[in-house]
Amino acid sequence: MSAPRRHVAAAALAAALAAGLGGCATVAPATAATAAPPANPADPWEAWNRKVYAFNDAVDGAVVKPLATAYRDVVPQLLRTGVSNFFGNIGDAWSAANHLLQGKATSGVEMGWRFMTNTVIGLAGVLDPATEMGLQRRSEDFGQTLGAWGVGPGPFVMLPLLGPSTLRDSAGLLVDRQASASRLAGTDAGSYGVTTLEVLSLRASLLGATGLLDQVALDRYSFLRDAYLQRRLDAVYDGAAPMVDEFADEPASAAPAAKPAPTPPARK
Repeated sequence: MSAPRRHVAAAALAAALAAGLGGCATVAPATAATAAPPANPADPWEAWNRKVYAFNDAVDGAVVKPLATAYRDVVPQLLRTGVSNFFGNIGDAWSAANHLLQGKATSGVEMGWRFMTNTVIGLAGVLDPATEMGLQRRSEDFGQTLGAWGVGPGPFVMLPLLGPSTLRDSAGLLVDRQASASRLAGTDAGSYGVTTLEVLSLRASLLGATGLLDQVALDRYSFLRDAYLQRRLDAVYDGAAPMVDEFADEPASAAPAAKPAPTPPARK
């Protein structure tokens, strides 16, 4: 993929996350005068997924985006950076575990050191001295771990409020949430408060992504779906996904001489 296309895909994925917190744009319903989009083997539930996407968009426009904009405009940058660093540090601990579960011992240890450094020296992760020390963030989640273990992505699914996913990633998300920052709260009210702050912090960081999406996407739903699926494929293969014409979850019957799906490279 060329550098400009990688830039667009990365920005599209950011917008996809924004859509996951409420959507980025309205998808007009199909009419008799508008031909239905061609079926995508990776998205057999497209009609339903588009309805969920439209619902997410409405929630985002009415609630999430205005609150995230107010959060960005009212809360000082230094404090917002500290909040983002704190949540990122919690994620680093889970990323370290997933690196190890995938058999990537070296990167798992490095992510563990990153978490410990920021927790001890960085005031529980509010500061990020580990990056200055060369310990870069390499995020991994349980959906990627399942992919590394050979579990296929399954059909694409648009989750209410949570956004783009696949059956595999949805199962991984259930495990990921057990290691989220909200689990640190001792009460239900505290858990909801932490989750709300985490959502606002993430959505505020993605406010600029919707501008690029409006410029490059004629069909925003398809653009976000394809960017998400490609990005997740790259994530499972650590940026070295095999060169294939179809998504990994396309059925073998879609191609006359289908070959077995490639196996992820051996983990170091």
